[in-house]
Amino acid sequence: MHEIVEAREAPGSHEDSRLTLPVAVTLSILAVLVAIATLLGHRTSTEEIILQTKATDQWALFQAKNIRLHEMQGFADLLGTLSPADKEKTEALREKYLKEIDRYEQEKDEASEQAKELEKERESSSRRADRYEAGEVILEIALIICSLTLLTKKRIFWLFGIALGLIGLGTTLSGFLVH
Repeated sequence: MHEIVEAREAPGSHEDSRLTLPVAVTLSILAVLVAIATLLGHRTSTEEIILQTKATDQWALFQAKNIRLHEMQGFADLLGTLSPADKEKTEALREKYLKEIDRYEQEKDEASEQAKELEKERESSSRRADRYEAGEVILEIALIICSLTLLTKKRIFWLFGIALGLIGLGTTLSGFLVH
């Protein structure tokens, strides 16, 4: 014959079951926040790489303009020292090179300024990415600590996980304030 065994509640089990749902909801919220922080970190890191590439391209353009500038200066200097048969043509050609020198000087400076501006933007992206990634790590730790509540049935882990989650959220949101 089969005996029906009555399930008796262990001491504190009613309290434990009341804790399960709020902890599960907290874990879900923390998981969503981790996903958001991760996405922001990855996107910002990608933006940082793109800006670095653009800055590198601008510095290459600067160098190309600088090389052309020096070539033009060399030609102008050479034409200024020669004693050609047709001085008017030589002087006209030298004037053309001098105008090119001015143009390359201006374009070189513009390329330099654009490269510096892109480097500033990259630095800003780098700082934002650092905040997002730090927020992600803190949120992940909060998620783990909060999940300890389900294993230990101790409310302190849940409360500490919530507090740490708020710190992680604040760290992540601070990334929007970095410029």
